[in-house]
Amino acid sequence: MARQTAEPAAEFADAFSTIVDNIERVIQGKIEVIQLTLLCLLAEGRLLVEDVPGVGKTSLAKALAASIKCSFGRVQFTPDLLPSDVVGVNVFNRETSDFEYRPGPIFANIVLGDEINRASPKTQSALLEAMAENQVTVDGTTYRLESPFMVIATQNPIEHEGTYPLPESQLDRFLMRISIGYPAHDAELEMLDTHGDHDALEDISAVVSVSDLQSMIALSRTIHLAPSLKSYLVELADATRRHPRLAVGMSPRASLNLQRAARTRAAAAGRSYVVPDDIKALAETVLSHRLVVTPEAQLAGLHSADVIGEVLRTVPVPSTRAR
Repeated sequence: MARQTAEPAAEFADAFSTIVDNIERVIQGKIEVIQLTLLCLLAEGRLLVEDVPGVGKTSLAKALAASIKCSFGRVQFTPDLLPSDVVGVNVFNRETSDFEYRPGPIFANIVLGDEINRASPKTQSALLEAMAENQVTVDGTTYRLESPFMVIATQNPIEHEGTYPLPESQLDRFLMRISIGYPAHDAELEMLDTHGDHDALEDISAVVSVSDLQSMIALSRTIHLAPSLKSYLVELADATRRHPRLAVGMSPRASLNLQRAARTRAAAAGRSYVVPDDIKALAETVLSHRLVVTPEAQLAGLHSADVIGEVLRTVPVPSTRAR
């Protein structure tokens, strides 16, 4: 199977690089962030971006949608936002004497949930069904969301006044959590030239179609994962569940998500098989927001990323690579 998918994996890698290069025309100097965002989309996951205002979170989402020529929706989360403002509402039509469903902004291929932690828990929960099952239910009727579907949620890690922390049940539904960070000196100079007199988003156009993206998603599911690497994933999960500094370890969903992300990363590298480095490279991004350190560890200044690094060092890596 690995040999049969070698050539399609190379085509996957070429398309992946084309999309990344296109987005980089808008988001300069953040190629790793762009790659992780695209990996998350192709792995059919949801993305949480935690960073201060003004570093390009919205531009990243818009550039991704523009590169694929897909629909884009944006929800500005506020304390008074209602669930119906996200998923839609039934409205009475006087002409037909019946109720008509008017879809909300969640009905888009890429949905940006800006400052998601500013909405009430009731409104945040409106996203759970969409994020987990690609569907929403309004007044007892279920509506499917078109594929590809991705939620990119943002929150400010500094300002907490008037916010509602995301519960663990919702954090676990995000495939990845990333931070964009400030640009390097040269990248910021280039940004001043590129964005100085107009919006750089106007300069880019779609480089792949939705059908191309669906084909890439389908291919990533076929990437070979050796039994030894599946055992490695289970051993990593078990190590986090038994770790004395963790109150909550990896969930089964976390193991599945790490497997899916590793397969997509392998395809992006032009390989038809996963290697241990694929898993190790994505472990912190996929797991850090899911693990909860104990109160004693928090007092000692320990973070979940520190525990993940320790687990990766202690769990033996498979020595053979089955293709």
